Amino acid sequence: MQERDRETNGFPRFYLIIGAALAGLAVILGAFGAHGLKGIVTPASLTTFEIGVRYQMYHALALLLLPALLRYTNSVWLTRSAMCFVVGCLLFSGSLYALALTGVKWFGPITPLGGLFFIFGWSALVVAFVRGGETVRNSHE
Repeated sequence: MQERDRETNGFPRFYLIIGAALAGLAVILGAFGAHGLKGIVTPASLTTFEIGVRYQMYHALALLLLPALLRYTNSVWLTRSAMCFVVGCLLFSGSLYALALTGVKWFGPITPLGGLFFIFGWSALVVAFVRGGETVRNSHE
């Protein structure tokens, strides 16, 4: 039973918890940006902050939806995709938040690394469908 609590049909439950937490945090940060930062940071910094919130929410929702895809593929590539989305959120959105709030320019080069992890995550999802489709089909025969 404990193993079942940790996984949802082979997909680590940990990523669902992280996805829900990231989505909730995106709502909080979005409200903070819209109400708390207006007039404190420049309009350009506010836009940068909002981009971080937007991409965080996109990928939090993607994390929450990944288990629904288990029907079409196996969990290995979905788990890899999830890991990339989490790292991408930390690097991409995190660096944009830091850049917008501090103005410290060296956070800027971290953002593309997070973007690469987002790309790797979506690529892993493509691989999941290409490679996992056979596994799912064969298990139903």
